[in-house]
Amino acid sequence: MVLLSFDIEEFDMPLEYKGEISFQEQISISQAGLEKILNILKTHQAKATFFSTVVFAENSKHLIEKLLNEGHELASHTWYHSDFKEEHLKQSKERLEELFNTKVTGLRMPRMMPVSKNAVENAGYSYNSSINPTFLPGRYNNLKVSRTYFKEGNVMQIPASVSPNFRIPLFWLSFHNFPLSFYKKLASDVLQKDNYLNIYFHPWEFAEIKGEAFKLPGFTVKNSGEDMVKRFDAFLAWLKSKNHTFGTFQEFQKQIGS
Repeated sequence: MVLLSFDIEEFDMPLEYKGEISFQEQISISQAGLEKILNILKTHQAKATFFSTVVFAENSKHLIEKLLNEGHELASHTWYHSDFKEEHLKQSKERLEELFNTKVTGLRMPRMMPVSKNAVENAGYSYNSSINPTFLPGRYNNLKVSRTYFKEGNVMQIPASVSPNFRIPLFWLSFHNFPLSFYKKLASDVLQKDNYLNIYFHPWEFAEIKGEAFKLPGFTVKNSGEDMVKRFDAFLAWLKSKNHTFGTFQEFQKQIGS
């Protein structure tokens, strides 16, 4: 099973690089990208999981309702993308459920930040996909964490996929910067070894984000916008040609019996 997921959030990355972007632009760029993602998924009849901040969800109700109506799963990306308090775990879950009348069972922390295992369980989540089990300088070192899913208390931890050898991450930056043929090779290796693939992206990757005011480094915007739309469409077509199936995290949990 291929677990496609998208962290749908206010596009505040320019602020990390001392760039300028208004709040409304943060929302509208992510909305534009999300619409493109939904179109691609519909074309390929691929289900996915969307981890949303409450801020983005409250400003994009029509799009959240659309993705739910099209059979995708809604999960929590906490309340804000750049401000976190532990109480946001439970509050964001409850708010998303209240807004969209859907059961929210999953969590992904913004920027894959570490979070208290007990707090996640106490907030009522059944799975957490907030670990990238690799080494990313300046961000995290999770080389000792299991590559594949594992149970921690009553919560299933579902790390992002990395290659069986050398733990090369298959996250969004890899997809943009590796040759697509090499990325496909890594994906094939993971599917053969683990029997599933867990990869994540963001809606703003599918939008125009090369504006000078954003001050984003080249490696973050390479193959973005329409280039990303074409690249992602080709990748899903390739996965389908290999007879891989797409599923939500909730469906994956049922399959592995947790």
